[in-house]
Amino acid sequence: MTGFRRGVRLGVDVGKARVGVARCDPDGMLAVPVETVPRDDRSIARLVELAAEHEPVEIVVGLPLNMRGDDTPSTQDARDFAAELATAQAAPVRMVDERLSTVSAHTALRQSGRSQKGSRSIVDQVAAVVLLQHAVDTEKQTGVPPGIAVRTGLE
Repeated sequence: MTGFRRGVRLGVDVGKARVGVARCDPDGMLAVPVETVPRDDRSIARLVELAAEHEPVEIVVGLPLNMRGDDTPSTQDARDFAAELATAQAAPVRMVDERLSTVSAHTALRQSGRSQKGSRSIVDQVAAVVLLQHAVDTEKQTGVPPGIAVRTGLE
């Protein structure tokens, strides 16, 4: 684990209707689902509460890009959400490429015997787990924090 920064992290998968949240243990061994937060006026406030509860060293927010690495219609929405989250609480926020995280989540749920319709309530959490585990594994392999730091304008 050369260069791995020890500490709990939260993973956030931002969607139009729901926000999936996951966390990992301080050693980054395992990311687990935490909660699906409805996407509304209280979304950021709920994530601030979760950050206060879990005391993460950072929050990793998924950056939706297409397969070529270009922006999608959801990219700016996720960036705006991450910037608002970074301003609302103390933990640093990083945006990490989330290509295929939702696809991987649906595949994992299907393989576990769940239908797509029956998985709607948890697929966002599973996507957050996939995103967070990938970010932690990348940092462990490279020794470099993954993704891009979100600037709050306060620094």
